Amino acid sequence: MGRWVKPDVYPLMAAMGFVTTMCIFQLTRNAFMNPDVRFNKAHRATAVLDNEEEGKKYVEHSFRQFLRTRPPEVMPTINRFFSKPE
Repeated sequence: MGRWVKPDVYPLMAAMGFVTTMCIFQLTRNAFMNPDVRFNKAHRATAVLDNEEEGKKYVEHSFRQFLRTRPPEVMPTINRFFSKPE
């Protein structure tokens, strides 16, 4: 690998690997867990699905529930440092 790839390219390869992994994760999650995606013939024949509970469970996943308890700040330490009263 050292002969073909320069060390300058490693950060780009890491970023592209991360983005590719996130895309594959999201596509897999949607394909296998989304209540609107139907693979078998019996479910595809149903035009209107009555799966409101399944849809809510899909949307309200554990990561979203965790983020609801967190303050909406990206860097809270820096925000507190710069918002101190003088």
